[in-house]
Amino acid sequence: MNITVENSVSILNARWEGTNPEALIDNISIDSRSLQNSEHSLFFALSGSNNDAHHYIKDLIAIGVQNFVVTRIPDDCAAKANFLIVGNTLVALQQFAAYYRGRFYFPIIGLTGSNGKTIVKEWLNFLLSPDYNVIRSPKSYNSQVGVPLSVVAINEKHNLGIFEAGISTVNEMDKLEKIIKPNIGVLTNIGSSHDEGFADLEQKIQQKMQLFKDAAVLIYPKSSVIEKYINPNTKAFSWSFKEEDANVFVSKKEISHQETVLVFQYKGSAYELKIPFVDKASVENAVSCLLVMLHFGYEVEVIQARMELLFPVEMRLEVKNGINNCTVIDDSYSSDYQSLKIALDVLESQNKFHKKTVILSDIFQSGFPNEQLYAKVAKLIVSNKINRVIGIGETILHFKEQFSNCITFKNTADFVANFEKLDFSNESILIKGARSFHFEEIVTLLEEKTHETVLEINLNAISYNLNFFKSKLKPKVKIMVMVKAFGYGNGGLEIAKLLEHHKVDYLGVAFADEGISLKNGGIKLPIMVLNPESTSFPAIIQYGLEPEIYSLKGLHAFLKIAKQKNLQHFPIHIKVDTGMHRLGFEENTVDELIATLKGNSTVKVQSILSHMATSDDVNHYEFALSQIRLFEKLSSRIIRELEINPIRHILNTSGISNFPDSQYDMVRLGIGLYGVSNDAEEQKELENVGTLKSIVSQIRTIPAGDSVGYGRRFMAEKTTKVATIPIGYADGIRRAWGNGVGFVTIKDQKAPILGSVCMDMLMVDVSEIDCLEGDDVIIFGESPSVSYMANQLQTIPYEILTSISQRVKRVFYR
Repeated sequence: MNITVENSVSILNARWEGTNPEALIDNISIDSRSLQNSEHSLFFALSGSNNDAHHYIKDLIAIGVQNFVVTRIPDDCAAKANFLIVGNTLVALQQFAAYYRGRFYFPIIGLTGSNGKTIVKEWLNFLLSPDYNVIRSPKSYNSQVGVPLSVVAINEKHNLGIFEAGISTVNEMDKLEKIIKPNIGVLTNIGSSHDEGFADLEQKIQQKMQLFKDAAVLIYPKSSVIEKYINPNTKAFSWSFKEEDANVFVSKKEISHQETVLVFQYKGSAYELKIPFVDKASVENAVSCLLVMLHFGYEVEVIQARMELLFPVEMRLEVKNGINNCTVIDDSYSSDYQSLKIALDVLESQNKFHKKTVILSDIFQSGFPNEQLYAKVAKLIVSNKINRVIGIGETILHFKEQFSNCITFKNTADFVANFEKLDFSNESILIKGARSFHFEEIVTLLEEKTHETVLEINLNAISYNLNFFKSKLKPKVKIMVMVKAFGYGNGGLEIAKLLEHHKVDYLGVAFADEGISLKNGGIKLPIMVLNPESTSFPAIIQYGLEPEIYSLKGLHAFLKIAKQKNLQHFPIHIKVDTGMHRLGFEENTVDELIATLKGNSTVKVQSILSHMATSDDVNHYEFALSQIRLFEKLSSRIIRELEINPIRHILNTSGISNFPDSQYDMVRLGIGLYGVSNDAEEQKELENVGTLKSIVSQIRTIPAGDSVGYGRRFMAEKTTKVATIPIGYADGIRRAWGNGVGFVTIKDQKAPILGSVCMDMLMVDVSEIDCLEGDDVIIFGESPSVSYMANQLQTIPYEILTSISQRVKRVFYR
């Protein structure tokens, strides 16, 4: 961000009291629980009806947060941090975001409306991101708090923004307009959501139109009411299904089972557009996206190709397979009367059972008094022939008698506790709840647990590889095993439990949260944190982790906290820099290190370590030896002058094999445990640990001349049988692995990847393979191996393994 506390004082017109006006701000926070809170965070202490973040400031200071925007300084906190005192912290947050937005000059799309904002935003991101580095609102961050938090995520590499703005009453949009300042406006459907906040529909339109008061262009459904409020300096770009004088007139709409074909008129020509949806809302949202792409000057052919690939957006109504042969209609993030009517229509259209159940939370944003609202809801339930209603919430509980066959629970936790008694089977279930009820927990319980793509972890192979490297060690040499980065992508806790069973001496993680997760999982082994941040020191102490200390600043910070907690002989690990030049005490700082530690009983130097840069490269053998010599010199001096007897360690996986005379007291085993070696002969001795598997989703045959995937990067020269596999770059498969570079294995045969790897899918040539839909697919394992993939992609196996998304289920087996 490159903003200091002093800058922020003028931005917010605040009064400053504190310790360091030059402190740099690189992060905005409103959540005291966030692990991203740091000394460079600017924490806005927001106050609401249920919470006041001022209560958490003292704890935040304790973990290193130093910069706060407040309406008052809490007791015992004065002179302990920087405080920017304002009249209203929410207004200050909005002012800060507006200032920050003003530092960027790329196009910003502003979205508002009653319905469809998030869908249009996500679809526009999909449609435009091949050509732009897009920053967009996360999920539905469109509120008075969400919008500023979205905007302050902009960085210098973005060149297009897409931000939602949602309001529920008058005089809210002007604040959001100052923050978003859209160049391009998109007005989506105007419906009955939040009607209670406005006198009538026209007032709602007038208020929403304030977002576009300075926009260069406005994309909207043609309406004389809307046009009353368009700035004369704003270009009007309208669409319509009825009015031929709209800029884009959709003259024809043909709906088949799974898609809609539109014929639209634009600049005197007619074009056809196919979208993979049939419902009215999706069609309208798609037309909004069409106009944005036309405004950006895309060729119609590009628009057609991309829009055929639109997809359902998460956090909106979805139909899923459920447990016990149920169908689940997931609309678990909204609860208003109008959307309930739509959801009940979908329930009916998807119903294939005699029994229908609705799980319903308290209903908000209806505009009706509760008595009238729940009477109307009960009428809807009857007319839709719902067999069972499960109400969740304090309000609906009081109107239970309005419904027949109704069970109520005070909250979602009560429902979950009684889940087994509710006997869901052979029925259609609509889940309709406000966000505050966390109905995603209910969806998780009811959704069928299918995992087509899994990473299978062979625990026997891990044991074998561990013993292989142990066999290379001299007697009494200890072993630390690295389980950082989620166990190199394989799964941290499960592997840690196995290593504890094998009685390794230490576990190593990169950051404190990884170690905390292991401790919470019941791991008793000592855990060393290699890259501890100073803000994590209190948590490290609390959970009995052992920090690597690599600088005087870090040492003094830890000693300060340790003394405050009256610690004695708390274990720390001193890292010296012998040539890696990443972290560690350099030789010229060793004098001060020794002076600081001499006679200090607060901490105990448990080990001294360094890290080799070239232990796997014979071309730098002499450099590696020079690192070992310097380590011997520095560690010996520290030991001698402090009169201590710590563990010493410098060797990593490659070092264990290549420098057996330098094992010292302990070695650190990393990637080797997971079956990967940089030495071809040693690789033959190791067992494969992880096998990434999926299935064939669909098979089709295409003629010569047809293409596969985005950009038509594969063109069939002959009739080709193509299989689609449900795994893509969002799962960790590099896009560079596509276009014939890589392959998968099906029926023990290689299937080359065709065209580009997609976000969630890839396509392969199975012309010579006798396979069926549902057959297993090996993405990597024995063939191709991660080492082979890394070599082809000109990277290292570490990157392949650690890139596998945690959305891919890990299955552990012996």
